[in-house]
Amino acid sequence: MLPPSFITRLAQLLGPDRFFTDAASCYVYGYDNSRNHYLPEAVAFPLTTEEVQETVRACNEFKVPITPRGRATGTAGGSVPEHGGIALSLERMRRMVAVDPANRAIVVEPGVVNQAVQDAARPHGFFWPPDPSSAAYCSIGGNLATCAGGPHAVKYGVTRDHVLGLKAVTGKGDIIKTGAYTTKAVVGYDLTRLIIGSEGTLAIITEATLKLTPLPEAVAGITAHYRDIAACAHAITRIMAQPHIPSALEFLDRGALDLVRAHYPGLVPEATQAMLMIEVDGGKEQIAASQRAILQACQDDGLLQAVPVADTKTLWAARKALSPLLRDIAPRKINEDVVVPVSRLPELLTGVTQLAQHYQIANVNFGHAGNGNIHVNLLVDPDRGDELQRAEACLNEVFDLVINLNGTLSGEHGVGMEKRPFVGREIDAATMALMKEVKRVFDPNNILNPGKLFPY
Repeated sequence: MLPPSFITRLAQLLGPDRFFTDAASCYVYGYDNSRNHYLPEAVAFPLTTEEVQETVRACNEFKVPITPRGRATGTAGGSVPEHGGIALSLERMRRMVAVDPANRAIVVEPGVVNQAVQDAARPHGFFWPPDPSSAAYCSIGGNLATCAGGPHAVKYGVTRDHVLGLKAVTGKGDIIKTGAYTTKAVVGYDLTRLIIGSEGTLAIITEATLKLTPLPEAVAGITAHYRDIAACAHAITRIMAQPHIPSALEFLDRGALDLVRAHYPGLVPEATQAMLMIEVDGGKEQIAASQRAILQACQDDGLLQAVPVADTKTLWAARKALSPLLRDIAPRKINEDVVVPVSRLPELLTGVTQLAQHYQIANVNFGHAGNGNIHVNLLVDPDRGDELQRAEACLNEVFDLVINLNGTLSGEHGVGMEKRPFVGREIDAATMALMKEVKRVFDPNNILNPGKLFPY
């Protein structure tokens, strides 16, 4: 129960149209795309860094948990207010502070949608490389909180690689500025990269200076169709071992392809059991050479066909539709974004298939194969006998497999609530203790997104 004096203080700070305690408003801000749901006791909508600061100070004084959130597109439960308190929605902080093409930078507040950044940068000949499948809906704040990636991370890197600096409010209620307005800066610790990916547990980001990248002169595609997963996986390692790095390299298994075939008839031949969607970009003269080199790397005894694609829009529409389409197969999907070294992909894909068969769980795999980031989807009907328990046992072994292959449990979704029980398999005790010490320095009263990231 929130103290009445705390409620009065926040109501005076934000006003009746930006601070709510009614059940209906709280319910809406109690879940994200993970489908976990915990009811906050209030919802706050700050508009400025100073309002965020005053809200955090009040929460410190009254020991009220505060869960920052953007557009709630995350799948790991990172923005779910598990401990009640306040859901701090940053969705109304959507001001573009500056668009500066001369310095290849754009300064935005956390509520700005990813696509809006792309739209602002494009007329000047630039783009912002992080492009998760939810780009049309997700906010920059959420991208920063989870260090989002997307298909083009194979060439351009993830969110952390495209941020110059931040303004943020720590768990103490201090306003800090990290990074610089230049692409080279080595003064002090790199707090920018520390805060990015911390899922709102260290500080609440209120402004970000993003580093823009010139749009490529030309873009072309390739589709490579294989008769089995093994041949496809080995082709991925060959593609990534040659000098012509693709700008995107996506893998789809048979389950994913069946979804594509059902919703895009004629797009994928029936004989295809695994497919690569490949994109190359660069100068017009470079494109042809890259296509030739990658087509050669695709060659394999299991290859059915590999063909250049002039227009990649339909392919990307089909790829981005996959995740929501999985809801058509089963009421619940366990969606994990594991990553292994590219050379270990054949072992990962073979191992996941064997585990799913052993536990008799429907399984669909796709993802960003170019950097070893595969979305493993276990599709479950919780009302069907012990299916959920079998899926959880299968997931347990999938994570063991990933760690044994020198991989990591999450490439872009974050830990949140979903992966929290498994973190100890990847991070040793001494390292985790140090991370918790860092958390205490930023947030001594543990009010910022408490309980996330680390196992209890």
